[in-house]
Order: sequence, then C-alpha cells, then structure tokens
Amino acid sequence: MKKVEKAKINDAQRIHELVNSFADKGEMLPRALSEIYENLRDFFVIRDSNNQVIGCVALHINWADLAEIKSLAVSGDKQAQGLGSVLVEACIDEARELGIPTIFCLSYKPAFFEKYNFRQVDKMELPRKVWSECYRCPKFPDCDEVALIYQFEPSKGSPATH
Repeated sequence: MKKVEKAKINDAQRIHELVNSFADKGEMLPRALSEIYENLRDFFVIRDSNNQVIGCVALHINWADLAEIKSLAVSGDKQAQGLGSVLVEACIDEARELGIPTIFCLSYKPAFFEKYNFRQVDKMELPRKVWSECYRCPKFPDCDEVALIYQFEPSKGSPATH
C-alpha cells in the first residue's frame, strides 16, 4: 500500500502538471500554479519509489459544515492500483478528524465515489458558495459533472445511511 502524506512545497509543480494533464482532456478543472501554492495545505500526495508525486487530491474546506474533494488525479501509468481510493479515504479521514459533517465532489466518474458511500444529489442542493470556481470552466454554465455528497452520522463519525 502506498503511503499518503500531506503535500510539501516542492510538490506544487508536479501537482500542477498532474492535475492539468487531466484538465487538458476535459476531465477536471485546470489549476494555476499560484492556486496550487495558495492551497497546498489542502493537498495529499502519493509518491513512487523515486519520491515523484504519482497521485494527488485536495480536501478544501468551504464552511463549518462542508468540504470539497477536488483535483483527484493519479498518473496514467499508475491507475487501477487503488491509489485514487487511498487518496479519497485520506480526505474522508481528515474531514472526520476536523469534524466536518459533509463532503461533496463534482465528478465525471460518480460510480468511483459511490463505492465510498457518496450519493448523487442535484447540483442545486449544494450551496451557491461552492460554485465560485465554475466561471473558469470551459463548460460553464452547462456543467455536465455529477454532484455527490458524503455525510457522517451526527454522533458516530461514520457515513450516514440514507
């Protein structure tokens, strides 16, 4: 199992390259290098044996009760090895530790997130605040991503069942 760790300053360039390689294919929102630096504390990474970042994800806090999983990317030659799962689980664990009851994401691969008890919701159920980045998307305002949420049970810190 690959070790997940918090990103370090020297990881920003590689995170930028990895995320934007998927953005170039229309699979996620592009990120400016300055944005990665500004939000570096949001990122988790996985490294290969050469200490190169091969996967990343960010858990971005939106409000007291809401965080977003974004910029989930695994290097093409390292996919289908469970790295994306490990990264999502790190985000869920951190949200639990922080006491954030709801996580959301926007994805073109909802089945991946549904394996972790995320459930699809209408995008309009999400607060308007979460759309602050959308104007940069080439598909705006015709978003074709699927909105999903994950909710912890109020007192148990485990996923809510609906």
